[in-house]
Amino acid sequence: MSCKTGLDWSIIRSLAIFGDRPKSLAHAVCPDQLRMLRVLDLEDVTFLITQKDFDRIALLCHLKYLSIGYSSSIYSLPRSIGKLQGLQTLNMPSTYIAALPSEISKLQCLHTLRCIRKFDYDNFSLNHPMKCITNTICLPKVFTPLVSRDDRAIQIAELHMATKSCWSESFGVKVPKGIGKLRDLQVLEYVDIRRTSSRAIKELGQLSKLRKLGVMTNGSTKEKCKILYAAIEKLSSLQSLYVNAVLFSGIIGTLECLDSISSPPPLLRTLRLNGSLEEMPNWIEQLTHLKKFYLWRSKLKEGKTMLILGALPNLMVLYLYRNAYLGEKLVFKTGAFPNLRTLCIYELDQLREIRFEDGSSPLLEKIEIGKCRLESGIIGIIHLPKLKEIPITYGSKVAGLGQLEGEVNTHPNRPVLLMYSDRRYHDLGAEAEGSSIEVQTADPVPDAEGSVTVAVEATDPLPEQEGESSQSQVITLTTNDRSVTPYMAA
Repeated sequence: MSCKTGLDWSIIRSLAIFGDRPKSLAHAVCPDQLRMLRVLDLEDVTFLITQKDFDRIALLCHLKYLSIGYSSSIYSLPRSIGKLQGLQTLNMPSTYIAALPSEISKLQCLHTLRCIRKFDYDNFSLNHPMKCITNTICLPKVFTPLVSRDDRAIQIAELHMATKSCWSESFGVKVPKGIGKLRDLQVLEYVDIRRTSSRAIKELGQLSKLRKLGVMTNGSTKEKCKILYAAIEKLSSLQSLYVNAVLFSGIIGTLECLDSISSPPPLLRTLRLNGSLEEMPNWIEQLTHLKKFYLWRSKLKEGKTMLILGALPNLMVLYLYRNAYLGEKLVFKTGAFPNLRTLCIYELDQLREIRFEDGSSPLLEKIEIGKCRLESGIIGIIHLPKLKEIPITYGSKVAGLGQLEGEVNTHPNRPVLLMYSDRRYHDLGAEAEGSSIEVQTADPVPDAEGSVTVAVEATDPLPEQEGESSQSQVITLTTNDRSVTPYMAA
């Protein structure tokens, strides 16, 4: 692709580039010829977008939408970004940018600001000091023909990121003072609270139209966290909040300062918390509009946890990940969880039993279990009239699997029991006598697209549909599909 093709590039308003790199992206995106360009979408390119490429892109002064995909070595937003007065969306989900320049506050039309930095170091990691020192000493070699263009760009970008962020492992960026001037901002992801000044954190409370906010609090002082949560209380339009206190190295930070919130955003619909809580904050019960709740490493205890969660009238999705809950029993009481549709349990080391009482979770459709050892099994699925599927995924062991199969087989809604491995791998106990269903699976072999085919044979045939056989049901599970196995990396 090139501007020297005889086309009248000045009439182009929207440009999307896919696949391989043009001979020169810097020449393909010519500010002097594409001067009226409004939309530039580079999200699905398969080549590396360099800092030089981006510096030229930032000269397209009429841009309203700019999206850079996951393949980039951008380490800095040029100060010329402040001249893009009409920019409404800046989407950069994977960069080496450690801090946003003060000029970002000049973008008064900005609706979406998504700048997520890489949080691991391949070449300059302090966790591997010898490699870091060697690569630093050999840095001049990067500028020789012995190193490819892309490798050179990545090493330079990583070094910039490391030094500018003091080797931070956060995937958030430092935001500048003046961020509060972006009064039309609706999406802001992700803010590194530790490296952002207290004044800038306080200004977040001025973003009255903000609907989605993501912050990283790992390493932050209690004072900064309290300033943050005071600002969040002022965000009356906020619908989605993500707070992460966990480092890439695995160090789990605390979210205890969440208790300082007394009046949470009233319209909150999605809440994601990653870090130690131990006790569920009391203000959670005020979230009457909450639909989705994701918890990682929260270390919540038995007791009021399930009482608070079960009383949320509109909660539809509940994910408990990686010791988010430390109780041995997860009991869904009568009348609790009136709107719950999806329950995902993953890596709760102490959990031994999941029990549903009569009248609980009347709309629950999916129960997914991953990397849990349920020595007392899953009890009471007969009380779940809308149940459709129970995926038992990698690393899961369930007692009384034969009895569960029988309950699945006789369930009026005919749910499907999905197993990601040989039945014997998942079964903790002998199959119950009289079970009317037998699930036989071979060890799954992923195909070229990462799918796994599992054959399920039922002795009690399922109702036939026109043109279908009821003797065998073949289920294809895509292991990397989050809708089936939603193990979110966090």
